[in-house]
Amino acid sequence: MRTLLAELKISVLVTLLFAVLLCGAYPLAVWAGAQALFPAKANGSLVLDKDGTVRGSALLAQSFSSAPYFHPRPSGAGTSYDAANSSGTNLGPTSRKLADVITAAVAAYRSENDLGAGTAVPADAVTCSGSGLDPHISLANASVQAGRVAKARALPPDRVRALIKQYTEGRDLNVFGDPGVNVLLLNRALDQEGK
Repeated sequence: MRTLLAELKISVLVTLLFAVLLCGAYPLAVWAGAQALFPAKANGSLVLDKDGTVRGSALLAQSFSSAPYFHPRPSGAGTSYDAANSSGTNLGPTSRKLADVITAAVAAYRSENDLGAGTAVPADAVTCSGSGLDPHISLANASVQAGRVAKARALPPDRVRALIKQYTEGRDLNVFGDPGVNVLLLNRALDQEGK
């Protein structure tokens, strides 16, 4: 009986030790390291106004639908780009529903950007990202939308193209993926142009 109690005592003490280490000390060390090394990313890459008001995150898409703004990719997380509902559509390439959704999205994109019926539409303009929350659009998508945005804001098209270039992010590690334009940051820059 004495051996059983000794073993039980050791087991409880080891469990408590690991609980303190793995549920307290380790998360605290990771948090402190992140705050010291890259605080903006560790705190969500928040985009702030000059007065400190949070306008969004550079890591998550937001809904922009009016003509003076660049529009993000469609969202599988609903129309509100709700991060709590992050997901793709899970529709396969042979899905009739997917084909219908894309056909409608292509027609809407052509209409809002004043494109002809035979004009190619960038794939990211009519399909959701895997998370449904991708904050970037392709350079092709941004280039097509530039005319609409410039016209709606009465800005020179060259100025809008210069802002697209300024807010274009390169490939990850200069190898992976394609360059993309962060829609939130670009739209905020456009709003600053008018002030």
